[in-house]
Amino acid sequence: MELPTVNLKAIVLTHWLLTVWGCMAWMPQSYAWGNFSVLALGVWAIAQRDSVDAVILFLVGLVMTILTDVIHVSVFYVDRNVSDFFRFSAGMAILSLILKPFSCFFVYFMYRERGGEVHLPFGFPIVAQDRSAYQSIDQQEAPMEQEGKMPPHQY
Repeated sequence: MELPTVNLKAIVLTHWLLTVWGCMAWMPQSYAWGNFSVLALGVWAIAQRDSVDAVILFLVGLVMTILTDVIHVSVFYVDRNVSDFFRFSAGMAILSLILKPFSCFFVYFMYRERGGEVHLPFGFPIVAQDRSAYQSIDQQEAPMEQEGKMPPHQY
């Protein structure tokens, strides 16, 4: 299945803009600190194009901010006599939250493109590993002693 290519810069820029707009009216500082810290990891992933660590940390950060954003929106959103400015800010925070699972999906495939592998606990891989260097034991060569390449053992 061929996935459309999504630029990491577009993901970071979109979430940065939505986070800025979400912070304008009503979100606490913890929302801003959490989201902007994760976006800094995204900038690191952009700067180091071959770094697997930068992409996986950005992915884990996005997943963590999904949870914290749900908590922030549910705790701090009030629906009484609010201004349009508040509604706009809340809408942008909610839109960012809705887009984050899609961003995680695309960042995961960027992680795989950079050579990352995801393992389950106890060392079981989720994805098939590259077995190109695998040598079957059924095709083992004859010992060198039998081919006359090594002198026989002397006892």
